[in-house]
Amino acid sequence: MKTVPDQNKIAIQYVSNPNSRSQTMPWLQLIRWKNLLIIFLTQFLAWWCVVLPCSPTVLTPVNFLCLAISTILIAAAGYIINDYFDIKIDSINKPQKVILEITIPRKQAIISHTALNIIAIALAAYVTAQARHFEWLLLQVACSLLLWFYSTDFKRQYMTGNLVVALLTALTILSLIIYEPSMPQFSRMILLVYAYFAFMLTWIREIVKDMEDLIGDEAEGCITMPIKKGLDYATRFSILLSALVTLPLGVASVILFNQNYKWLSIYVIAVLIVSLVLWPVFLVRKTTTQHYRSASKGLKVIMLLGIGSLLIYHLQLFTNSAK
Repeated sequence: MKTVPDQNKIAIQYVSNPNSRSQTMPWLQLIRWKNLLIIFLTQFLAWWCVVLPCSPTVLTPVNFLCLAISTILIAAAGYIINDYFDIKIDSINKPQKVILEITIPRKQAIISHTALNIIAIALAAYVTAQARHFEWLLLQVACSLLLWFYSTDFKRQYMTGNLVVALLTALTILSLIIYEPSMPQFSRMILLVYAYFAFMLTWIREIVKDMEDLIGDEAEGCITMPIKKGLDYATRFSILLSALVTLPLGVASVILFNQNYKWLSIYVIAVLIVSLVLWPVFLVRKTTTQHYRSASKGLKVIMLLGIGSLLIYHLQLFTNSAK
């Protein structure tokens, strides 16, 4: 079993890198700015391609921007608190990526986490006040609390942490349905399909990441699927989940084709379904940490391809309306 690397050695390695002198990069790395960009892109495309053509009464451009910023601030706070409680695990699994207590003090991190959540809830409160539905604010509060308890407890429990992250990812899209209840049924169905796609792929990816982080998680007493059931079981379960994504997508592609969304239907089959069929073939090839990291990145690519299909939906929506 690996031992926890000496923190002073990590700090020396970090300082020896010229890029470490930048005060901005450690914070950007801490809040996972690339992931935040994907979250914003997902929510923006879902709004622009599906919600905006419905002439929204609540999610106008200004209100949507407030909601989107609220979403990414809550996510950023979640990444900070996750690293705050995960220093020991990260020192084993990813020692070169440890930031807290090396370049950013933990006290600054917890203050930033609190400030981001307060700003996020204030922005969402502005939107709920415009709509006169203050109960919607419970969504942002619940997400903040879930991310806290995920970092402190849920992620160390069997399956619970995986499902929490998957749910939070799906809520990026589902929040648009909650905040714009006047949307037509077909548009709501489209968003529900994308939310299901996001939920399932995130669930699979979280399991694969647990497979990648097996050594550090086991050292810290976590009870993840690969630890409790073994890598073979986790692999088979991931393949089962990928099938549960592929089959509904096949049904959705038939419905879209019959609704005259032919190009979107073809894209779903040729790009998304084919990718989801090939990914399990790649997953079973090796059982190394690097291989699971590659499999995780492959799932992220498939998720991005899924997000990209929103543009095709948007194009076909206007093409169909012009006929």
